[in-house]
Amino acid sequence: MAQAYPVKPIRMIVPFPPGGGTDIAARAIANKLSEDLKWTFVVENKPGAGGNLGVEQAVKSPADGYTLVIGQTSNLAINPTLYAKLPYDSLRDLSPVALIVSAPVVLVVALNSRYASLGDLLAAAKTDPGGVTFASPGNGTVSHLAGELLQRAAGVKLTHVPYKGASQALTDTLGGQVQSFMSSVPSALSQIKAGRLRALAVTSAKRSSELPNAPTIAESGYRGFEANTWYGLLVPAGTPPAIVARLNAEVNRALATPELRHRLAAEGGEALGGSPEQFASFLKAEHAKWGRVVRESGARAE
Repeated sequence: MAQAYPVKPIRMIVPFPPGGGTDIAARAIANKLSEDLKWTFVVENKPGAGGNLGVEQAVKSPADGYTLVIGQTSNLAINPTLYAKLPYDSLRDLSPVALIVSAPVVLVVALNSRYASLGDLLAAAKTDPGGVTFASPGNGTVSHLAGELLQRAAGVKLTHVPYKGASQALTDTLGGQVQSFMSSVPSALSQIKAGRLRALAVTSAKRSSELPNAPTIAESGYRGFEANTWYGLLVPAGTPPAIVARLNAEVNRALATPELRHRLAAEGGEALGGSPEQFASFLKAEHAKWGRVVRESGARAE
């Protein structure tokens, strides 16, 4: 069976709208695999319920290797605790294929802000608990919870201002309605490069190649701090191991190519790869880590 695979188009479900980070990662990998292997991929955007609808659809699909889903931090590791009830179990109902890319969150302020560094912002928060605001694209997003993690690490109180998506949060940060914004790198990159926003710090373990002057939170005195958005490819549980192995091998081959690495880097991401087993243990660790953060923050899906 695996020798003849695939004999028909492969559906790739993206649980978010077109144009976002998940969609960009999905189309980049699908295009590269199509180009190199002459396989046909049909990318389907199935947004809704914080990414849960698309994952649910994948879980309910036949486990034959012809349905893939791009999962990421929120719908696989955050939502299981954020939502009182989910229509799937992200650890039991899916088989990990490979991690694709990881991208940090960046803490930004308007260029005319009085905060020139992360230290400045946290010092102000220590002096005036709750007086410093940080925006996020929504409750329970990686950006929101990265802000919660930072408050815990630094022992300060910030006031969270959730938005419905990144665009209004960016506008209000530029306009000074909020003092800072925990943003995905793709959302803020053009404004940082245009000199309208100042990047105070990134949440990855090492500096972003797209923002080499922005220190990491870890190197700013909070050792071990890391909070990334990651994207990975999964199939319904029960998919034949030979098909999972074939998909994994092809995804890793694609991720090793300079053109795909550059394409993902241009969006602020770092190409990953690795074995299905590595992705499975990573997912388990992230599930535990973000579950703890959600419980401690008191965040709940509306």
